[in-house]
Amino acid sequence: MRFHRLRVLRRFPHPGRGFTQGLIVTDGVAWESTGLYGESELRRYRLGAGQPEASAPLPPELFAEGICRAGGAIWQLTWRERTALRWHPDTLELLATVPYNREGWGICEAGEHLLTSDGSGELVRRDPQTLAPLDVVKIRCEGARVSGLNDLAWANGRIWANILLQPCLAGIDPGTGEVTDIVDARSLRERHWGDPQAVLNGIAALPGDGEFMLTGKTWRFIYHVRLVPAGPRAPGRRHRRPADLLSPGG
Repeated sequence: MRFHRLRVLRRFPHPGRGFTQGLIVTDGVAWESTGLYGESELRRYRLGAGQPEASAPLPPELFAEGICRAGGAIWQLTWRERTALRWHPDTLELLATVPYNREGWGICEAGEHLLTSDGSGELVRRDPQTLAPLDVVKIRCEGARVSGLNDLAWANGRIWANILLQPCLAGIDPGTGEVTDIVDARSLRERHWGDPQAVLNGIAALPGDGEFMLTGKTWRFIYHVRLVPAGPRAPGRRHRRPADLLSPGG
């Protein structure tokens, strides 16, 4: 097990301060999926901009969730509607809608396949063209089941996941489903008094080794961070096991 803390390299304004459900960053351009019924959108902006340069609203009955770029298009999941939307990344033109099984939370491209989360302790490997399920990866941390897997990213042969309501990230071996890395992200916790939903969510992998863009729901900033080794023990005195960091009570 490897433990990391975060070094903040730079921060950018969060255009529109959306209810972030998914984030992609490529060459300084960000695509963001924002949630809530009647407010869900796909947005595009350049890092550092004060407002989105383009946005595409979803129908009010759809609650947008995670996004990923695959095959020259952007896939966007929805929460309980079991419908995925396929967008052109430049024009934000809707190209197709596709049904899929399970709730939609996070999605990332992982080699030849896509991986999706649904808030449980399982990830589903899917066909990148149809989202048809291929198999299920059960996630464990030192033998304990992990739940609350949310937004996903892929970097250096690992799946990186936000954990619901937790100020941490998990790095996961896609073959075994074992958590190999835990990232203490408490240094990024923004204070939003009276808003319990303003939690860490939104992770985008960058080309630099161990570098990510991170934000949260309605956060003021998007943070460019680098993973820094944190030693052999789990952070926090009250945590007896690494799995405790990833549990709802951790």
